Amino acid sequence: MKQANRIGAALVASLLAIAGLNPPALAQQIKLRVADSFPAGHFTPEVATKYWMGEVTRATNNAVVFEYFPAEQLGKAKDLLALTVSGVADIGYVGPSYISDKLPLSIVAELPGSFPTSCAGTMAYWKLAKEGGILATREFAPNGVRVMFAIVMPPYDLYLTKARIENLKSVEGLKLRASSGVVELVRKLNAVPVQIPAPEVYESLSRGTIDGVLFPISSIFAYNLQGLLKYATIGESFGTFVGVYAISEKRWKTLPTNVQKAMTEAGEATTRRACEYLDESKLKDTDKLRQLGVTMVTLPAADKKALADLMTASGVVWAESLDKRGKPGTEVLKAFRASLSPAK
Repeated sequence: MKQANRIGAALVASLLAIAGLNPPALAQQIKLRVADSFPAGHFTPEVATKYWMGEVTRATNNAVVFEYFPAEQLGKAKDLLALTVSGVADIGYVGPSYISDKLPLSIVAELPGSFPTSCAGTMAYWKLAKEGGILATREFAPNGVRVMFAIVMPPYDLYLTKARIENLKSVEGLKLRASSGVVELVRKLNAVPVQIPAPEVYESLSRGTIDGVLFPISSIFAYNLQGLLKYATIGESFGTFVGVYAISEKRWKTLPTNVQKAMTEAGEATTRRACEYLDESKLKDTDKLRQLGVTMVTLPAADKKALADLMTASGVVWAESLDKRGKPGTEVLKAFRASLSPAK
């Protein structure tokens, strides 16, 4: 029987060769490695990352499948850009604040007081970061990557473990975890900015290495910080955090056009989906935190005015410092502000 099968196969091949045809080739499945730093239970993989991968697989009729490596399995958060460019990961989560020396212009969306909601900030940033935008050409392309989708967190509030919040003077002398865009503001408040990746915040708070965090409320629960906190502001805008998933340009160019199209379309949908989820969950998370005994504080009107003035000034300082380094800081700041639209 086996011999007959071999003869039959040889006969088919011969007939095809005579007709000038080749046997149909089996479609080769494309496997891509996706890496990020998020722990189990974090909203980003569930709402964004897995959704994006699923949409790409569906749109390509399973021609593209993914291997997913969360929780810094392939490397630390600050190293994921380098690991993506080198090919250890095909697509990596990149937090510009973790590597602001390489992605300084992206900090524009992290500046304090810029916008009221995640979607307002996300969609403005996305215009600049996706193909054709100023950040795509002036920031990501020189680093060898292109952005697949982006998430800008809701504006930060202040969360403290022990010190009571009464006004802005309450933070003087405290060590606060701060992203790159808010470092200047923290210094103006006579506090000490500490820049550490989000996965290290829990340990730093529990050990007392830092006294508090400037964080979006959704990340409080995502990193299980709620049991460590006693006081928080409500309704402030102490900067925020930008995160993107990027693919190396080298790997991108190896992909078929239909796969590139599927990734691009899925990125548009994922970016919108993620920010809408964050905005919808903010009120629920605030109520949960209050029920857990965290004292929520509204700053006095005079402090709000002083804070707004400091925030405006910090953006100008940020832009001018980049201008002096030969980076288009002022140009990017203007482009970002022009892209901002009212939250929906």
